[in-house]
Amino acid sequence: MNARILVITWILAAAIGLNIAPVQAASFKIDSAHTSVVFKVKHVGYSNVFGRFDRISGGFEFDTKAPEKSSAKLVIDAASINTNQARRDGHLRSPDSFNVKEFPEITFSTTKVTKTGKNTGTVTGDFTMLGVTRSQTLDVTFNKMAPNPMSKVLTAGFSARGKIKRSDFGMKYGLGGLGDEIEVFIEIEGTSK
Repeated sequence: MNARILVITWILAAAIGLNIAPVQAASFKIDSAHTSVVFKVKHVGYSNVFGRFDRISGGFEFDTKAPEKSSAKLVIDAASINTNQARRDGHLRSPDSFNVKEFPEITFSTTKVTKTGKNTGTVTGDFTMLGVTRSQTLDVTFNKMAPNPMSKVLTAGFSARGKIKRSDFGMKYGLGGLGDEIEVFIEIEGTSK
């Protein structure tokens, strides 16, 4: 009996494996429920304050055989900033900081993808904030690409890290007390289109 179950299990596993053809290149829409953009900034030297953006959209093209041909566009709703303190968040939306009425979006569009290891690379792109566009490079780790076990939809995930200087984009409020260098942590999950 146990041998029969083992053989049936093996046959099912093999059949499932045969039905999942390796994907070389695919287009993905960002799954905003499973994507995070988090940042860290020094607060007067005492501590680090973490915040996030709650509304993120965009998409990416990923080619497993030629990662350098991959591309991405990330769109962040600047007004969705959330540092877990309403008063501070209101100020961050003001003209002193993100000026969300005049500049409602923060965007990142890739210009170059470089593979640095088996599952690692760098992504360079045009980062636009407060109407200023500068080239920024992020370190990226490819986490996984496979059909989601629940939805059965092809899904891919990446982790990215980088640093920006807010003063490079004209955000100078509080320099000296608040850190100029912002660490950015991005977790992206996308579903195939």
